[in-house]
Amino acid sequence: MSYKTLEHATDAIIEVTANNLKEAFEIAGISVIEIILDSSKVEENSSRNLIVKGKDLKYLLYNWLEEIIILTITDGFAGKRILLEITKNEEYQINAEIFGEEIDLRKHEFKVEIKSPTFHEMEIKQNDKVIMKYLLDL
Repeated sequence: MSYKTLEHATDAIIEVTANNLKEAFEIAGISVIEIILDSSKVEENSSRNLIVKGKDLKYLLYNWLEEIIILTITDGFAGKRILLEITKNEEYQINAEIFGEEIDLRKHEFKVEIKSPTFHEMEIKQNDKVIMKYLLDL
């Protein structure tokens, strides 16, 4: 579905609206990438796999956002599209494949560095739609 950036003085607050949890987590991952760089210039010529776990949905979201930041900023991989599955046994787990390419700073136009996600103002509501809200420390 979509995401929007809400007003905040120094950080980024993102609100995701999606049809289900899978779609919401995919959009959340893309939102992080698009804050960091210009994803419209990313080509899908390789992929990376991520496995992320969390004891509940908020921890899963926090850990997911953190792994996307690490993949992008530390590992230097620019994502364009995300496919994932969410399972729950003793804890939640995301198995994801991120399609994109190695970052080229001249091509992808680095915008801002995200330090980390936070639990501050984090919300996950599941009704007819899934609505997630989270703050990224810039």
